[in-house]
Amino acid sequence: MADAPRFATELPSVNYLLIGHLSEDATPEGPTLGGTVAYAGLTAHALGRKVGLVTAAADGLDLEQVQALTVWRKSVPASTSFENRYTPGGRVQTLRSRATDLELADVPESWRAAQIVHMAPIACEIPTDLAGAFSESFVGITPQGSMRTWDSTGRVRLRSWEAVGDLLPVADAVVLSIEDLGMERSAAEAMAARCKTLVVTEGPRGATVYHAQRSELIPATPAREVDPTGAGDIFAAVFFIRFQATGDPWEAAGLANQIAAKSVSRPGLSGAPTPAEARAVLQAAGDR
Repeated sequence: MADAPRFATELPSVNYLLIGHLSEDATPEGPTLGGTVAYAGLTAHALGRKVGLVTAAADGLDLEQVQALTVWRKSVPASTSFENRYTPGGRVQTLRSRATDLELADVPESWRAAQIVHMAPIACEIPTDLAGAFSESFVGITPQGSMRTWDSTGRVRLRSWEAVGDLLPVADAVVLSIEDLGMERSAAEAMAARCKTLVVTEGPRGATVYHAQRSELIPATPAREVDPTGAGDIFAAVFFIRFQATGDPWEAAGLANQIAAKSVSRPGLSGAPTPAEARAVLQAAGDR
């Protein structure tokens, strides 16, 4: 792990750059590492990518679970922390603390030309000008974390997708869940009109891909659900990598469904795919 803002010349090259907060989430079993960048980063690593992760977090955040990744950390007084409770009416989320915003100056220069740049906010930490700074890269955005607001108690609520309207034109692909859209399919269709490619995940139903004025539901792979946390982040990483490589969003969503389905059968970050699991899915798809 390295700390910003001192950029070292010996940083390894990366071809999958993640930008967003790692989080230290409160669970009944104690604090646990989370955040889209953690789940997506481990997934990209399992798919053979060289992953660089730019984040802001407190010095005491335990990064052992993401030690396979190259983490560039801006040291801040407090890490972002959420408490999630899953109820019959859906997830109840509380923001306990928040790290500072991320800026282009926090990104090592040698990483700014990464093949894929994945913008992965969880607490509105990525400004629009940062998202637009990677014109030479394939830019994927999981905007859920920029569609949140919270009150004085930290209780998190959804904002309209229009809150991220300025981010959408800079993205080659956008992935979010139907829950992020208040279960409104009309909102997905309106959002798709502003995106080059939009994927809306729908849990056990699958994922709807909007691309080239066409939409298609890609059915989910059946799975035994233990913990749904991070499944959408895992889906997004697989989708971005495969779509960037092949240009086929339908096939990419099918592979992403398969790998994400395995993730829900294990709790927390242990749900991220292993290299062996990723290879098995790719080989079944005809890759070697």
